[in-house]
Amino acid sequence: MRQRIHVFNGPNLNLLGVREPEIYGRDTLADVEARCRVLTDAAGLDLDFRQTNHEGEMIDWFQQARTGAAGIAFNPAAFTYAAYGVLDAIKMVDCPIIEVHISNIHRREAEWRSRSIMTKVVTGTVAGLGAHGYELAVRHLIHLQKARA
Repeated sequence: MRQRIHVFNGPNLNLLGVREPEIYGRDTLADVEARCRVLTDAAGLDLDFRQTNHEGEMIDWFQQARTGAAGIAFNPAAFTYAAYGVLDAIKMVDCPIIEVHISNIHRREAEWRSRSIMTKVVTGTVAGLGAHGYELAVRHLIHLQKARA
């Protein structure tokens, strides 16, 4: 069985490309998935790409991916600020996790948007590089997987 990279997306990212394109760009989540799939296919890895608006479902996904994954790229979206159940689920995962933010959350208009509760428990963070940040995160997870092999 091939190893898998998971890409988990939080609330409202199903509307990527439509919602506030001046902040989040015009790429859709399907565009992002297609580019990530090219990378994982070339590396001989499977890709599990998902989006949910429900915190409990996200917790279930982290629990399912808890062992044996090559890595997880995670855009928590609004879960960034207060989803402590998701945070606890992340702490149980044994693979690298890269937190992805399309916008630079540290430059956002509201102070609460600039602080991620997830940052202290993930391997690394990509923020402010648009949808391209997903590809960078997946590339890094592939790099880490190859280094471990």
